[in-house]
Amino acid sequence: MTTYIMLMNWTEQGAKNVRDSPKRLDAARKQLAEMGGSFKSFFLTMGEFDMVAVVEAPDDAVLARFALMLAVSGNLKSRTLKAFPEFAYREIISSLG
Repeated sequence: MTTYIMLMNWTEQGAKNVRDSPKRLDAARKQLAEMGGSFKSFFLTMGEFDMVAVVEAPDDAVLARFALMLAVSGNLKSRTLKAFPEFAYREIISSLG
């Protein structure tokens, strides 16, 4: 599984319906699970982003489809970062020679 960090902000529509946000999160968890992925952690945050999630998916295409499905709802905008765990980071750096 590949790890991704999703940085999310509510749209105006999402903010108007913020009380429904926990239900939308539950639906998103279920949707990602049906696609073979999972949420590892989720945070409400203060600052530039409203929410941050650490998720896993089988590959980039699955996560791209998931992010697009979230966007279609019109409740949030997201930025996705592909995350490399420490062991991969060490391998990448050591391969530099």
